[in-house]
Amino acid sequence: MNSFNSNHPTELSYERARKALAESLAEKGISDIRVLEAILKTPRHFFVDGAFISRAYEDMSLPIGYKQTISQPYVVAKMTEILIKGNILEKKPLGTILEIGTGCGYQTAILSRFCRKVFSVERIKPLAERAEKNLEKIRVKNFFIRWADGTLGWPTYKKFDAIICAAAIDKIPEKLKMQLEIGGKLICPCGNNKKQSLVLLEKKHKNEFVETVLESVLFVPMLEGKIIDS
Repeated sequence: MNSFNSNHPTELSYERARKALAESLAEKGISDIRVLEAILKTPRHFFVDGAFISRAYEDMSLPIGYKQTISQPYVVAKMTEILIKGNILEKKPLGTILEIGTGCGYQTAILSRFCRKVFSVERIKPLAERAEKNLEKIRVKNFFIRWADGTLGWPTYKKFDAIICAAAIDKIPEKLKMQLEIGGKLICPCGNNKKQSLVLLEKKHKNEFVETVLESVLFVPMLEGKIIDS
């Protein structure tokens, strides 16, 4: 457990907690130093609800309201590592990333370190607004957030170098696959509320994808439509 004095937290105590978290992720198999540095430099406590701030640097998902969660740091790190794999010498190996399910913005903040721009879609309006404030608070600038149906992606933009989904669905929507650039990667948890696996799609040609099923995970479901409140 990565804990700190939650009664009187200081920036130093947060830094120590982030370091302990990064070390634990390395022990669990996260090997890309760029991803570990992103975890070290991103203040997760800015993104969690106040009631859970003492647990901000534990490797676990936490409620953020509206029946949603901030993802487990290991899963955030693992998905990011998969997307940037193969570009080991580049600090920002990707041009644009599409994120489905902004939530509180923590994954967005991590992704912003590895691309020119992050385009993120959130179906719950209060979360989209909160995420934007959270990201502005830590001075992330290379992002756009849209309140919309995530299953539709971001159809008005050109194709993306990578797509990452932070919610589970039985089958990856065709509209997301079509918005992926040739040579790009799409990673998404697939399955139901009892059994899910991370699925990696690599787009080789216009309608040719290579699918790899990775490890078991547990995410909230990806739902159609958008809502003002919940």
